[in-house]
Amino acid sequence: MPSALPDGEAVPDDGALPASALAGAADRPLAFYLHVPFCATRCGYCDFNTYTASELRGPGGAAASRENYARVLTEEVRLARTVLGDDPRAVRTVFVGGGTPTLLPPDDLALMLDAVRQEFGLADDAEITTEANPESVDAASLERLRAAGFNRISFGMQSARQHVLRVLERTHTPGRPEACVAEARAAGFTHVNLDLIYGTPGESDADWRATLEAATGAGPDHISAYSLIVEEGTRLAQQIRRGEVPMTDEDVHADRYLIAEETLSAAGFTWYEVSNWASSPAGRCLHNELYWTGADWWGAGPGAHSHVGGVRWWNVKHPGAYAQALAAGRSPGAGRERLTPEDIRVERILLELRRAEGCELSLLTPAGLRAARQARDDGLLAAGPHAGGQAVLTLRGRLLADAVTRDLTD
Repeated sequence: MPSALPDGEAVPDDGALPASALAGAADRPLAFYLHVPFCATRCGYCDFNTYTASELRGPGGAAASRENYARVLTEEVRLARTVLGDDPRAVRTVFVGGGTPTLLPPDDLALMLDAVRQEFGLADDAEITTEANPESVDAASLERLRAAGFNRISFGMQSARQHVLRVLERTHTPGRPEACVAEARAAGFTHVNLDLIYGTPGESDADWRATLEAATGAGPDHISAYSLIVEEGTRLAQQIRRGEVPMTDEDVHADRYLIAEETLSAAGFTWYEVSNWASSPAGRCLHNELYWTGADWWGAGPGAHSHVGGVRWWNVKHPGAYAQALAAGRSPGAGRERLTPEDIRVERILLELRRAEGCELSLLTPAGLRAARQARDDGLLAAGPHAGGQAVLTLRGRLLADAVTRDLTD
């Protein structure tokens, strides 16, 4: 969850949505994202809306401490029930992200999940995920999370090489994420993901191959591999600007992606979104797929974003301000926007083109269709699916996904 918030119109104090946003809601899936904004330390590359204990000291910070955070967040879940009224939908997915959600005790995460269950109900086959850092869980806490209803867990592995982790300022020991996968399986988790990062300054092709081999060998059914983005204002950006660490070349990022595709495919994983691979269709992250296909979701927590029926809004960033708004009986929303049909069309192209299923050609303007034909001729879009009405990226197209998308949204 990026730390910067956009501008927008004011959110009503009661959080009420326009009637148009609720129209036809029963026909759309509903998901919940629950943000836990706490981290033990701040990683040098991180630009997310997270806070260490020292950063929460001072006025307002105590209003949303780790100790009372779960209770505070449940107030927003109750607000969601009020705003959505008699919406009959059971929640299809719940994703607890951060930050490091597992810095909270498992019982606190269970309390947050129970609030969603009590207010809305969960679908019989609901996917319920929490993120975790490898050093923030053990076999006992994983068993407690599983007993609470979590059935999917995502571990931040990033790299198997100590010197790469050091540049990223990750604190876990190489080998611990792999052990976490085994512990999660033993606890009964159906689905396990490992998050990886490639393109860290100082990382070699051999380092990246070792990371991929360690990750696949651990036995997860899902792997996410993200190119390192150096965000302005982070410690890593400052180190690069001072010449303390080198900036990784874009061609190196492309090479690392090809290595990922080669290694993961050989290990039985199939890409289903540019940065995501699963060992079976059941291993895909349904929560993310709901984002990518325009479903409704309520994001609870500081800085969390929500979307219901073409209305998107975002909460205040600071945990203290968030807690104070809810304590006063007000929505913690900082701003919102109403998406136009053109906004929705463009966003569908942006998100759906990254998926293995591609996006419908009917979404494209005449200029976009001409760009699609050129991209097909250039080997960036598959030729076959065009006859079926879909634009689907080739492997080479995935390397240039942002550029292809820009051309198709003209």
